[in-house]
Amino acid sequence: MFAWLIGLPVIAATVVAARLAARRGPRAGYVFAAAGVLLAIGGAVLLVAAGPAGAASGTVGAAAAGAAAGGGSNTAALLGAAIAVAGATIGAGIAVAYTGAAALAAMSERPELFGRAMVIVGLAEGIAIYGLVIGIILIGKA
Repeated sequence: MFAWLIGLPVIAATVVAARLAARRGPRAGYVFAAAGVLLAIGGAVLLVAAGPAGAASGTVGAAAAGAAAGGGSNTAALLGAAIAVAGATIGAGIAVAYTGAAALAAMSERPELFGRAMVIVGLAEGIAIYGLVIGIILIGKA
């Protein structure tokens, strides 16, 4: 738990630094990709650092051994929920970017297509909702 509390300011500082660097130059994609890689590496380090400490901190007899054995499945469920939500959100962002741009281009030529275009953009956004539902189901099983 302590490792996560240390990691949160580092994550916030990385995000702020990436935003500021993106304002300075036209290569914002490289800056955000580098920030994403740094955050992924930092998250993996925090996961490794917090993993053994969480299982070893509560060892008091046979009840704690059973809880420690079940803790691995909880970690896997929570990690799966995080991956499901993150992947669905990234996929929805990409889908909305393409469909939103196409919808705006179509509406600039024919404004009466607003309703149809928004339905298509809404369907693309539904991908994120599906990932959120899967995440909620996995957290409920943890």
